[in-house]
Amino acid sequence: MFTLRFASLVAASSICALPSFAAAESSYVYCDNGLRCFKAPCPSNSALDLATGAIIKGVSVDPSGLPQADKAITDLSDALYAGKIVVRGSIEHRTQTITGKEYNLPWLVATRIVRTAKDSERKHCSSH
Repeated sequence: MFTLRFASLVAASSICALPSFAAAESSYVYCDNGLRCFKAPCPSNSALDLATGAIIKGVSVDPSGLPQADKAITDLSDALYAGKIVVRGSIEHRTQTITGKEYNLPWLVATRIVRTAKDSERKHCSSH
């Protein structure tokens, strides 16, 4: 009886935990995609989700969650905007007010640098 209740509790807690997987981290190649901004919000940057192959357009990057060793890279912003690195992180939607209008915009919250990006992973970048 105890085993059955314990198994039910574990199953129930697993089901309740499922939504947290939606916010799970993935690996991304973030870069300037070559589109230019004429009106906010700007679609100038995008991120390729390496797990799904989806390209998230109009995304901004938040590197504040990177470890100090990753932040110490001297050309971090150049590496990010040129799509030279793969970062681990998650996509969040944040509300921003731009010229008096509210927008729900995607942000790539980077948590670590994984590796150098391959040329095939940079095809959505303007620098490729």
